[in-house]
Amino acid sequence: MRIFDSNWMQIAEYLERDDRVVLPVGSTEQHGYLSLGTDALLAERVSVEAAEPLGVPVLPVLPFGMAPYFTEYPGSMSLRITTYLEVIRDLLDCLASQGFRRIAVVNGHGGNAPVAGLIREWICQPRDNRVQVLFHSWYNAPQTAAAASRFDEDQFHGAWVENFAWTRVAGVEIPSGGVPVLPRSVVNNVTAQEMKTLSADGSLGGAYQRSDEDMQVVWDAGVAEVRELLEKGWLNL
Repeated sequence: MRIFDSNWMQIAEYLERDDRVVLPVGSTEQHGYLSLGTDALLAERVSVEAAEPLGVPVLPVLPFGMAPYFTEYPGSMSLRITTYLEVIRDLLDCLASQGFRRIAVVNGHGGNAPVAGLIREWICQPRDNRVQVLFHSWYNAPQTAAAASRFDEDQFHGAWVENFAWTRVAGVEIPSGGVPVLPRSVVNNVTAQEMKTLSADGSLGGAYQRSDEDMQVVWDAGVAEVRELLEKGWLNL
């Protein structure tokens, strides 16, 4: 359930019987012909669909992440790593102080990976009650990655693997075909200006689109994997 669909008293009542919560995190950045909000839209939606039958509340997605390499594309935003980690720390502190003891951070953006290190530091800090925090990048988790690899062994940013009905922009025609996949060794070591030169339209390679039937296979795997995490991913303490 979306936490925005509840009032604070309902969440207080929920905490009397359960202590799980989901925090989706994404990014606002170019995705070629797809929405600038692709990472945020997907992280929140996969969280909501996974958590709904379990009755676990889902916070609104944190829409900004770390994407300095995309800032030459208008509309792309990036937080400094120090800023971003402190935002995550503040959110974890709030949730723990309110009684949430099992927090799942569902991530939709590769640039947010440093959060995993923060979480390890955070859970080791002394506090009155043990709090578990899981960091799950839904898009490259094992089952989801395997589902995508059934159709194409190499998928990359802004291409078919992120092209769902809910990440497309109204009135925008997505090209057929595709472009060569940029080597990750190159992409991981370029400036924002160089990135814009390497990829004029923002796709980092591969087919631009696949059928909605194929995309549903990938999506179903992602939802199932997040749901399994919420059900079975916790330590029995």
